[in-house]
Amino acid sequence: MTGNSTDDAFITIASVQKVQGRMGEVLAELHTDFPERFEQRRRLYAWKAAGNERRELKLEDFWPHKGGMVFKFEGVDSIEEAETLLRSEIQIPAEERAELEEGAFYVSDLLGCLVLEVSRAEREIGTVVDVNFGAGTAPLLIVNNESGKEFMIPFVEGFTKKLDVKGKRIEMQLPEGMLELDAPLSAGKKAPRHTRVKR
Repeated sequence: MTGNSTDDAFITIASVQKVQGRMGEVLAELHTDFPERFEQRRRLYAWKAAGNERRELKLEDFWPHKGGMVFKFEGVDSIEEAETLLRSEIQIPAEERAELEEGAFYVSDLLGCLVLEVSRAEREIGTVVDVNFGAGTAPLLIVNNESGKEFMIPFVEGFTKKLDVKGKRIEMQLPEGMLELDAPLSAGKKAPRHTRVKR
């Protein structure tokens, strides 16, 4: 998953990987669960961390290719012009995100949340720095503490006791020994129903 810009008003939905073709097309890795919305999303923004520059773009055409998406932007008509978009994050204004069903959350809502273990005495685990998909039945919260240690915690309803997105705080009750073993789930243990996370 790619990082977001420091401006919370924008959300990253793709990242440009390489030039694709000779007419200004670029191939991007998707970071959204709603690629069909590109039919309506014609105004996009390219943001580069280097220089913190954001550029408005008009989407002319798009099509899937090898697990990613090819974008053709208006006014980007050559290989040289397409190269200016390399290492850019493709973004939308946060208010244009698709509305989610109750109980589902965006990755960007979880990033920066303080995670606490509350089974016994309240214990601060660390801060969510990423969300990993595809490692199992549930998405994994990647949590770093102040000393730099990384924890991978399944984001499942059975472990999550309270989630305050606005307050950036997640309270969890984890199986004994999970954090010490740094294992997402013990061998043979059935995973609880996972919390729905969208990108």
